[in-house]
Amino acid sequence: MHASANEGADGSTTILFGLSGTGKTTLSVDPHRALIGDDEHVWCENGVFNIEGGCYAKAIGLSKEAEPDIYNAIRYGALVENVQYLPDKPRSIDFNNTSITENTRCCYPLEHIDGVKLPAIGGHPKNIIFLTCDANGVLPPVSKLSFDQAMYHFVSGYTAKVAGTEEGVTDPVSTFSACFGEAFLPRHPYVYAKMLAEKTKNYDAHVWLINTGWTGGKYGIGKRMSLKNTRTIIDNIHDGSLETAEYELVPGFNLQIPKHCEGLSDQNILNPINTWEDKKLFINTSKKLANQFINNFKKYEDGTPREVIENGGPRIADF
Repeated sequence: MHASANEGADGSTTILFGLSGTGKTTLSVDPHRALIGDDEHVWCENGVFNIEGGCYAKAIGLSKEAEPDIYNAIRYGALVENVQYLPDKPRSIDFNNTSITENTRCCYPLEHIDGVKLPAIGGHPKNIIFLTCDANGVLPPVSKLSFDQAMYHFVSGYTAKVAGTEEGVTDPVSTFSACFGEAFLPRHPYVYAKMLAEKTKNYDAHVWLINTGWTGGKYGIGKRMSLKNTRTIIDNIHDGSLETAEYELVPGFNLQIPKHCEGLSDQNILNPINTWEDKKLFINTSKKLANQFINNFKKYEDGTPREVIENGGPRIADF
């Protein structure tokens, strides 16, 4: 699985799927949980285990205040690439320097993270989280997925490239990578989606979609979802609060979103339309993204049960 994993004090395991830039590494390093690994895991009949033995994190903008565990992991024995050093401080990295590329990276062994789980093995997951960086700003910060929605969104593997990071990109570019790792799949994505769904059902796990992208508007208008808010939402998943919360339906994408999340300073962010000044633009942008989902899924329709597509995906008529 192209996913990270961690374990709570109660022994519960969480898997976090996501493409590059969605927060897979950052969010797996949780001060309240033991890190199993930030990428590449196997889920077998005995549970989850890591197959890398280290982490490969984005270094751009890294700070001790925002991500202390990862920041402190960058020490002797770690490898860094595409970075520049501070001229007056030997062996001190300028994490804000993008003169080579914005894709600066750091690689370090699991042992560099305090509280890491060694050996890197966990039980069967209680929660499975799909991470997406929606630069369109229309997906909710958290949604509770149904059985069919879990398969649909797993096959879709959606995130978005941000304008300005690649030559010629002036608007957010939606990107779909089946099972959050299409390049590695030898078989039809639904084969893996069905495997995931069966394991989810067998071990009574919950599946969540979390948007770590934009809120209040698309890229260039809104703002990036704060890491603090995302961590608060995930804390509510782990303590079971969102499992029993009251939910409402977001039309179009037909996603179930909680009406309240303990610890959020602004509960309005839970329903993304509340954060947009121009409600009509929100609906139009939502329809545009929904059509991209639908068009992308056409190549997987042959081999995917009709009920998964109809019950799991967006419906334009519902907007």
